[in-house]
Amino acid sequence: MKILLVYPKYPITYWGFQYALKFVSKKASFPPLGLLSVAALLPDHYEKKLVDMNVSALKDKDILWADYVFISAMVIQKESAKEIIKRCQDLNVKTVAGGPLFTSEPEEFEDVNHLVLNEGELTIPDFVRDLDSGTAVHLYTSEKWADLDKTPVPLWNLIDQKAYATMNLQYSRGCPYNCEFCNITALYGHNQRTKSSSQIRAELEALYNSGWRGAVFFVDDNFIGNKRKLKEQILPTIIQWMTENEHPFAFLTEASINLADDDELMQMMVKAGFDTVFIGIETPNENSLVECNKSQNKNRDLITCVKKIQRSGMQVLGGFIVGFDNDDISIFDRQINFIQQSGVVAAMVGLLNAPKGTKLYQRLAGEGRLLEGFSGNNTDFTMNFVPKMDLEVLQKGYNRIVDTIYSPKEYYERILIFLKEYNPAKSAAIPLDFSQIRAFLISIIRLGIIGKERSYFWGIIFWSLFKRPKVFSLAVTLSIYGFHFRKVFHGNHAKTIEEPT
Repeated sequence: MKILLVYPKYPITYWGFQYALKFVSKKASFPPLGLLSVAALLPDHYEKKLVDMNVSALKDKDILWADYVFISAMVIQKESAKEIIKRCQDLNVKTVAGGPLFTSEPEEFEDVNHLVLNEGELTIPDFVRDLDSGTAVHLYTSEKWADLDKTPVPLWNLIDQKAYATMNLQYSRGCPYNCEFCNITALYGHNQRTKSSSQIRAELEALYNSGWRGAVFFVDDNFIGNKRKLKEQILPTIIQWMTENEHPFAFLTEASINLADDDELMQMMVKAGFDTVFIGIETPNENSLVECNKSQNKNRDLITCVKKIQRSGMQVLGGFIVGFDNDDISIFDRQINFIQQSGVVAAMVGLLNAPKGTKLYQRLAGEGRLLEGFSGNNTDFTMNFVPKMDLEVLQKGYNRIVDTIYSPKEYYERILIFLKEYNPAKSAAIPLDFSQIRAFLISIIRLGIIGKERSYFWGIIFWSLFKRPKVFSLAVTLSIYGFHFRKVFHGNHAKTIEEPT
């Protein structure tokens, strides 16, 4: 059996970092971890190839080679996924699809030969059994939650790691919280399920043995959902492994803001090699936090929490939302002021949308406010429901937020605010490589010579070089991120990516 695994193309987004990747000669931020794990669930006697369309083109000969084309995607990749399915149909090659997009919207993909939905550990074995016996049906689902002890190590040999900026692995699924706008609990459950410390060690070993050195993203939606297990089992294992192998990785992950409440946990994460954490801050509007059931963010000084995490040794990437029912026209200035004061450099602001399966989707459907056309991209100025605020006012206010926070003056001010708070770990000693040196040289040309932001760029470069040399590399990286963010918005979502030189 010949299996071609295909990962659809992403549009240009915050998370894609497509413009920044050009500086380091990388083609994509992260590899398709889901497909690499699916490949490991398939029998060894299946012949497997993988095409990540964010890295290389999908050719007709690739499709024709396969007996089946496996596709996994998120909602934001829908357009590309549909194009792949159409190409396979035209070439008379059967398709198998799963992952968040197809699990959330199976009714839109009746033309897929086999929908293998929910968690692969549960549905793929049944599909493979039927496939081998010639009795495979159209739809495979499960109402159960997978035991992550049975999740195999991803097949890293299917990709060219040099094409990616960061590798990834998963420790847990599910989230103990139940925010109204989030579909994680619908997809993965309310109770967090976790892997064992021996599994995490095995996955670290596999990445290390594959030759990878550098950034590794724990893709958990809330890494700290089970603090006790983290502190008693997982982090001690990671700390020991990192020490034994001379700290080859730098970790980033996603967590809730209550990370700031646990000094011991922050210290252990930093010691383990975590230097970046994404946090859904959402809004400084307390009424909007109540509205969306963001209980973990309520009744706290969010700026103080952010700065505490920064001082512990972790950069905070922040997610922000406008468009809640309780937002009024003051929210735009409040978001700008919060982002500037907090020093959240990579502030990812989006308009509220209602994914299928969320409580927000159900509420808005009941109120008759839902609209068609959820893109999965909350930065494309679209909404899939009728907001309480006038839509034009909301869109203009949103545009003013991103225009302000990504303008060179405000953006570089935030870099300085953050770097003054940030306390990098002493163990973070991943050596410089050619791609980083190349990125610095390109940044000098693109940002320091021909860029409109050149005076701000040189200001932060010289400040970090002479005042805080430990953060010099990070200052360069954040400057390049700023270039990406400005291009995403000010370039009006250009369909082609210009070279940075």
